[in-house]
This record gives sequence, C-alpha cells and structure tokens, in this order.
Amino acid sequence: MPRAAFADLQYQTTGEDVYRVASAGTMSRVSYAGTERLSVRSSGKNLRFEARADYTRDGPDGKSRGNAAFVQVLLPNGSFENRDDGDPDFLTVLNQPFAVRLDAATLRDLRVLHGSVPFSATSPLGGQTILRGYLRPGTNGPIGGRPTVAVRFEADGPMNGDLPGHTDATVTGTMRMDGTAYYALHGATLLALTVTLTLDARLTPGHGSTAMPVTIIYRRSMRATAKTPPPVPLATGGGTAARATP
Repeated sequence: MPRAAFADLQYQTTGEDVYRVASAGTMSRVSYAGTERLSVRSSGKNLRFEARADYTRDGPDGKSRGNAAFVQVLLPNGSFENRDDGDPDFLTVLNQPFAVRLDAATLRDLRVLHGSVPFSATSPLGGQTILRGYLRPGTNGPIGGRPTVAVRFEADGPMNGDLPGHTDATVTGTMRMDGTAYYALHGATLLALTVTLTLDARLTPGHGSTAMPVTIIYRRSMRATAKTPPPVPLATGGGTAARATP
C-alpha cells in the first residue's frame, strides 16, 4: 500500500485564454478560476504525484464547471514520467513547463543564480517544439507561509501544429513563454507559478480554409494557499528547473 510522502498541498488556480483576429476585428476570452490539490505518495521506488482541480470556466458560451486530473511519477533516475493526462485546459500544477520538484543540486544552483543563464524547454503545448531562452533570479518571498527561491524565465521558438482544444485547427508562427516559478527552500516543491504563452501566428480553422493572422494568449497562475510540513527528503535527485536542459 502506498504511504504518504508529505502532506497534500492546496493551490488557488486561475487562467485566461485570449483569441484575437486582427483582420476581422474580433476577440474572444475564456477565464478559469478554481482550486486544486496535489498529493504525493511513494510506490515502490517511485514517487507518484497526483493533481486534481475543480474550476469554473467562463467563456462566450457562458459559465460551466470543470475538473482536471494529472498524474506524474518521479522515477529512481530522477526523471518524471506522465501517467495520466486529464487536464485539457492546462490548469494543474503538474501540467506546466516547470517540474513540480527539483533535486537538491538544482535548487542550490537557483539559490546562487546571478545574471542570465541559457536554457531550453519543450513547448507547453506539446509536440517537439523546443523553446530557447534565459533563466534569471526572481524576487524571493514566502508562499503559503513557506520561504521560496524565485526564478524568472523567458523563451521563444517556432509554433507549427494543432491548436489545443481545436483538433480541426492548425497554427503556424512563433511562440513566446515568460513568467516566474517559486520553489520551496525546504523540499524544493513548486509552490507558485505564473506563466504567459503568446502565439503570433496564422490560423487555419479547418481543411480547405483560408489562413488568417491571429494572436493567442494563454495565462496560467497557481499559488499554494497554506503552510504544510516539509516533504520527506529524496535520497537521489531528479527534476531540473524546467522540463528542459539549463
């Protein structure tokens, strides 16, 4: 039977999707607000991370309730493996461009970070797109009553593929990602994240349709809301600051 690795964490989660078609003079907006719970359990030699979110979606078609679930496993070699993705709106803390937990060495590197450090990361929208940019020190401060180390990030790269949530639509253009991640000084868990992803592209709504210039902005924010006991230290280390190569 899996045993608890540390107390569950509760997060406030918000988000916004903005779609703007300049040539048609139209814009639509979808906003999200809710809560999520992150639990971690040991299972054999692995650690199992599970995030479950309940939220309200408010869009042009009105308000509706939604829920999401995402499961990740931290393997003995320090890498994360996705086991279940039931989070189509990218609202869980596990379905983000930065790892939910760092190893001790990476956390030490962030604590002494000065200036800009190059890094690369896989696109948060999936596929094989690689974004390249820089990590910079952020403004440290307590999150949910726990001290943190903050790291700012910015990266960009090409975008060529399906539009999430719209299987019949494709986009071709550029993608830019920027934001700040906050990791607990004790335990190295991701306690807060703000991230904005901006697409400047040409959108093809469906097969045989004419491509049109669009700007699409995705904003997501997660923040732990209550202090919890520090997690059980890991014997061997793992995650990097991003799903990336710093």
